[in-house]
Amino acid sequence: MTKDQVRQQILEVGIVPVIRASSSQKAIAAAEAVLEGGISVVEITMTVPRAKEAIAELSKNRHLIVGAGTVLNAEAARQCFDAGAHFLVSPGFDLETVKLAKSEGYLMMAGALTPTEVIAAWNAGSDFIKIFPCSAVGGASYIRALKGPLPQIPMIPTGGVNLKTAADFLAAGSAAVGVGGELILSSALESNNMSAITDLARQYVAIIKEVQAKKLAPV
Repeated sequence: MTKDQVRQQILEVGIVPVIRASSSQKAIAAAEAVLEGGISVVEITMTVPRAKEAIAELSKNRHLIVGAGTVLNAEAARQCFDAGAHFLVSPGFDLETVKLAKSEGYLMMAGALTPTEVIAAWNAGSDFIKIFPCSAVGGASYIRALKGPLPQIPMIPTGGVNLKTAADFLAAGSAAVGVGGELILSSALESNNMSAITDLARQYVAIIKEVQAKKLAPV
């Protein structure tokens, strides 16, 4: 799958589930649960035990785009590529990681918060900018403020995105949204209640489709 195909699917799906779990098996189950709910993009964070094994297993599913999250340096990035990750996500901006992703033809989502960080990450070649932690600085209103002077930069906020706020984030100009514990419920993971995650995924999909339809509707 090419970088452009990955980018297009992220834009179409409109949501990147951030999967943190206590084991690779639970991470795989969570990814399969959101896929069943209609979300064909997932991010497996490197904080998951044996995360690369989960990425390798999930990348075999041709219906799923699998990203590696919490990638902090180029060495880890290379390991994620070798495991089969389609894209990388970092909570911050590491120049060497962005350079590697760009040179190898992989999609990169570097983290940033301030306008200076956003511009630096974008100029370095990051394909999306992860705005994190977005809830700490105003949520959707902060995205709207950033998009004023930086309309050309595709931003994906993470932190504070939930069923009540997702539509606001998208309406504010977000290219997509990142959702962690508000979708990948820790209680559901521990009790193996994957249907709860699937049900939530369907609710997020419905919200995103509604917002996307409004944007396409004639004025």
